[in-house]
Amino acid sequence: MSGHSKWKNIAHKKEKTDGERAKLFTKLSREIIVAVREGGSDPASNGKLREIIAKARAGNVPSDNINRVITRAGSSSTENYDPITYEGYGPSGVAVIVETMTDNRNRTAGEMRHYFDKYGGNMGAAGCVSWSFDRRGVIVINREGRDEDEVMMTALDAGALDFEPQDEVFEIITDPDSFSSVRDTLEELGYEFLSAEVEMIPQTWVKLTSDDDIKHMKKMLEMMEDNDDVQHVWHNWEDPE
Repeated sequence: MSGHSKWKNIAHKKEKTDGERAKLFTKLSREIIVAVREGGSDPASNGKLREIIAKARAGNVPSDNINRVITRAGSSSTENYDPITYEGYGPSGVAVIVETMTDNRNRTAGEMRHYFDKYGGNMGAAGCVSWSFDRRGVIVINREGRDEDEVMMTALDAGALDFEPQDEVFEIITDPDSFSSVRDTLEELGYEFLSAEVEMIPQTWVKLTSDDDIKHMKKMLEMMEDNDDVQHVWHNWEDPE
């Protein structure tokens, strides 16, 4: 899974969202609205909503803000958002998956195609790259002050598939269906998470050797992640930084 590279990606995203909480909240609000519409407003019976709330809290979103969106989600005046996934290739064949939540399919499709084309890639058909990713729950815990064997045994007993110690963190990997139960068990035991969500994990990673390719890849990812319609961008570029 190339854990060291995976953690660098998480650290980079966390650094950005710490300085852009308003944008983070805009994206999470859309996820909350869709989750409430699909499964109701009670987190106890709506696992998807419970996951989003946990993610919002990890991003330091105030509880009052979360509750206001949940309440608003039941209103008929609330915007309707559709989850749409786009797939394609970045420079030198880097696989890219873009998960969006949009109220205007034509606008979002045009913008995603523009980003791929402008920075040396191309948008493909559904499924063109997702076959090379595995959907997994990923829970990241700061390893400082924690005993590795104790955390590993606790995670595996809770139902985790794998445990990967890194220099600064522990990564706990779960099946998507058991992600919520593993996360809830660890949370009840007092663990705090640097990151906890279901992700698309590349089966292989790609290194870019051209300075132009690296520059274009960084710019493409930046443009995608800054777009309000984009919820997640998954890729298999092994960023050397």
